[in-house]
Amino acid sequence: MRLFAIGDIHGCADALRRLDQELKFDASDTVVTLGDYVNRGPATHAVIEHLLELRNRCRLVTLRGNHEVMMLRARDDSSFLSKWLTYGGTETLDSYAATTFADIPDVHWNFLESTALYHEEANDFFVHANVVPELPMAEQSEKTLLWAHFSAKHPHVSGRRMICGHSAQKSGRPLNCGHAVCIDTYAYGGGWLTCLDVEANVCWQASRDGEFRQEPLAEPECGE
Repeated sequence: MRLFAIGDIHGCADALRRLDQELKFDASDTVVTLGDYVNRGPATHAVIEHLLELRNRCRLVTLRGNHEVMMLRARDDSSFLSKWLTYGGTETLDSYAATTFADIPDVHWNFLESTALYHEEANDFFVHANVVPELPMAEQSEKTLLWAHFSAKHPHVSGRRMICGHSAQKSGRPLNCGHAVCIDTYAYGGGWLTCLDVEANVCWQASRDGEFRQEPLAEPECGE
């Protein structure tokens, strides 16, 4: 049984499909996606379609990112629409060949609304952005979980390692602090989409152009 975490996808459907092709996710696998499926990249529609299909083949845990929050808010609050468009919403609508939110299928809205704020396993927990290390998961604010910049000066009170995204590592490689790992590796901006084998500490990465590579997670490089 394998446990994987996938960083911020941001409409990079070809990279997601390449990871799936190489790793062959199946019913014995747990795959945790860390949010930000939408906006910025070219193929939000295809990303969500692939994740819906993947739900039928493995245990898929889908977390919410701040970009899902922005998209849902833009749907429900017309005054926020123009701001959302500048954060990649234009690319999202284009991927649906849509001019209004009514053109987006209900099943996709249901997917976005069903996303979770965090997920816990025996040795690791998963969030989109960050946590306050002194607080139990149930006491974390949505603002911290969805919007806080990566910082890991102290381990979480649970003793579990944090796996997160949100803070783009433009080097194209995850940032490992030992008790926390950020795997947003800037897929939409010319970097890589990272899938971390959580127990083996191996990174599988695919680019928007179809390149693929595998390498061990780097040794910890930021302070405790």
